[in-house]
Amino acid sequence: MAMTLRLTDEQDAALTRLANAQGISKNEAATRAIQRQLDESEQERDFVAALDDTIARYPSTIRRLGE
Repeated sequence: MAMTLRLTDEQDAALTRLANAQGISKNEAATRAIQRQLDESEQERDFVAALDDTIARYPSTIRRLGE
């Protein structure tokens, strides 16, 4: 699906630098940046879920660690 991405001059220059540094097109640089952000968000979500599970399963241990 096609999409128009509106960037400020500064953002466009940064995207150009990023693409040039990686030897890829600006389109590919933007696509990779979006995917990287999605991956990081998923990792953070998984970490929080694991932490919540650990706190729920081991409340006394967590409390002792905090003392």
